Amino acid sequence: MADNKGNRGTPDNDLINLNQPYEVRDWCASLGCTEAQLRAAVAAVGNSAKAVRTYLGK
Repeated sequence: MADNKGNRGTPDNDLINLNQPYEVRDWCASLGCTEAQLRAAVAAVGNSAKAVRTYLGK
């Protein structure tokens, strides 16, 4: 989910920004997890979308 909605693609889509409510919502929908699970995953492995997917088993 892009910080700048006009800037789509890598590397912007490779990182999860928990400071943007729309990103949290979109990542939760994309990963099929709750906000608490997303925040715990980012705390555990960092904000790399790939690392979070792996951590969540997605």
